[in-house]
Amino acid sequence: MATCFRLRGCLTLHLPTAPAIRGLRPRADCLVATTRPSPGPAPIRRYARGTEGLSSALLRTDGFVGGRWLSAASTFPVYDPASGAELGLVADCGVSEARAAVRAAYEAFCTWKGVSAKGKPLKEAQGEILYSANFLEWFSEEARRVYGDVIYTPAKERRALVLKQPVGVAAVITPWNFPSAMITRKVGAALAAGCTVVVKPAEDTPFSALALAQLANQAGIPPGVYNVIPCSQKKAMEVGEALCTDPLVSKISFTGSTATGKVLLHHAANSVKRVSMELGGHAPFIVFDSANVDQAVAGAMVSKFRNSGQTCVCSNRFLVQRGIHDSFVKKFAEAIKTNLCVGNGFEERTTQGPLINEKAVEKVSLFHYLFTVMTAGFPSLLFGILLMTLLDFGRFDTEEEAVAIANAANVGLAGYFYSQDLAQIWRVAEQLEVGMVGVNEGLISSVECPFGGVKQSGLGREGSKYGIDEYLELKYVCFGGL
Repeated sequence: MATCFRLRGCLTLHLPTAPAIRGLRPRADCLVATTRPSPGPAPIRRYARGTEGLSSALLRTDGFVGGRWLSAASTFPVYDPASGAELGLVADCGVSEARAAVRAAYEAFCTWKGVSAKGKPLKEAQGEILYSANFLEWFSEEARRVYGDVIYTPAKERRALVLKQPVGVAAVITPWNFPSAMITRKVGAALAAGCTVVVKPAEDTPFSALALAQLANQAGIPPGVYNVIPCSQKKAMEVGEALCTDPLVSKISFTGSTATGKVLLHHAANSVKRVSMELGGHAPFIVFDSANVDQAVAGAMVSKFRNSGQTCVCSNRFLVQRGIHDSFVKKFAEAIKTNLCVGNGFEERTTQGPLINEKAVEKVSLFHYLFTVMTAGFPSLLFGILLMTLLDFGRFDTEEEAVAIANAANVGLAGYFYSQDLAQIWRVAEQLEVGMVGVNEGLISSVECPFGGVKQSGLGREGSKYGIDEYLELKYVCFGGL
């Protein structure tokens, strides 16, 4: 059994078993209401604090297909990761519901693709994070900047035109770690391009996708343009395959693990669908001798512990040049001890809320147990976190050595490094084999900038002016006889 001590709202853990560290992330999806908003599989129950004043109309348990709330033959439970309490039962949609959603989206596409590009973002809901709302605002404005081209050819009697047109129905499969922003980043671009969408949210966080469906309905989005089919982990594979193989689906957009991405790519290949993949990373965090140590420590805290370390761009490999190594490690350890506080996500002092589910807890528990076995005398939260954070932590001597180690991975989503040497900054930024680089900066995500990776970290880009291109086809028109 684990021994746990709660001191002033902070949780210190010793030799934990899996249930003992049920916790490392405040989750936005824990917003729940006291009453059932509409007929559905089961009432929403209030187990988490901080929900007072939240509109019950946004808390839905059914799927959303063709502008109507759709129940299913069975349901699956959604849990509060902080307490393990059941939040509610959600419709467990299967292949038939997935195909119905695709048909609804395809029928809606026939008219939606011709709607004027001038528009505005969906109305913000109470508790909705600004980041996700900003994607809708950004892409609603980008819709009017989908420009074609006119190409002058050597033949005087001809003109060449390039048109941009929506690809069609897009199937969007999203993760749990940012249950709203990961949807709006994809759906905002798709709708702005003129596509219709079918969203399959993660089974741990379906309420956010369903709340967005309610907001879309309130904003006047036509039936069938935005559809949601929640499902349990048990049905996730068959629903994913149905979406990837349905001939009416023209585009697949997925954020998740590299392994799952490869399976979806295989399914989509048979019908040669357009695919965007934002997959896993193994981000290096490099600190050169010329770096400002305090700045590097602050960046490391942000890049590693944001969202309790549960993001795809969190730092996983710390590489510190020999001359600055000891100073950085000392200050980093002090920052961890001083600034991190484990607890329920609704507690004001909490910086590290609950892990998302039992599988994640078991993984962290194993790391912590191995560390206590190896260190014998120092089993504490501080050293446990250091193990998880710095499991791949090492010194290097030369710039070339650091770059080689950083590029040795078969994935390349994000990378970070700290240096005050301008020539070195240009060299390393260009040489790192990643899609995104943070130079003297630990927080790189932004609505205005392209998000995506190289190697096995995915295909395509999301956000920015480039994100909408993932949902557009180029058509060349040769106009003769002039």
